[in-house]
Amino acid sequence: MRKSSWQFIVSIFSLASLMLACSSFSIPGVGGGDNAILRDDFSNSLTGTWGTGTDADSSVEYANGGLQFIVYSERYITWSNPDSETYENVHVEVTAKNDSTDRLAVYGIICDEQVTQSFYYIGVASDGYYTISKSAVAQDDVSLTSGTSTLVPADSTPFTIGADCGNGTITMYINGQQVASVQDSTYTNGKVGLFAGSNDTPNSVNVTFDDFVVTAL
Repeated sequence: MRKSSWQFIVSIFSLASLMLACSSFSIPGVGGGDNAILRDDFSNSLTGTWGTGTDADSSVEYANGGLQFIVYSERYITWSNPDSETYENVHVEVTAKNDSTDRLAVYGIICDEQVTQSFYYIGVASDGYYTISKSAVAQDDVSLTSGTSTLVPADSTPFTIGADCGNGTITMYINGQQVASVQDSTYTNGKVGLFAGSNDTPNSVNVTFDDFVVTAL
């Protein structure tokens, strides 16, 4: 089992996204005619609600038709949320394209994020590694389950990562196929989001997410 020990944590969340999330403004690419609670194809950065920004450690920006995460520092995780809403019992899915040079870079979905910035994260790496883990303030992250899967692309081929978060169970999917499931009820609702984290190599993480969808379980 591989354990990532990130030394720094940063959550990028813009004031603009807070204001838009609380308004009745109709955002292109969000929502839709299906059962989606939230949908975003990241096609318009001007009306986008995701937290974005760039500093010496990391960058989250609208680029290449998606939401691009770049991590410059080693052992560093950065994440972003689409809004400040509390979601409960949801399925989250996103398309990921991994252009990282480090095969140990981990990236994926966050769910049930608390105001204390504690959450579950469901992530993969291009060496086939996957994890469902739990983060808590001032504590080491806990890997609830982990392993390897041949479903994770070793190259930059786009693929989907999915997660069921609800009813005391977190289940992970890759390209629609279930790869892991675990029971934990520490967090029962919260914000959703996306993340990327580095290992020991600086300037090695570059992941672009697209077609983010949240549906009710």
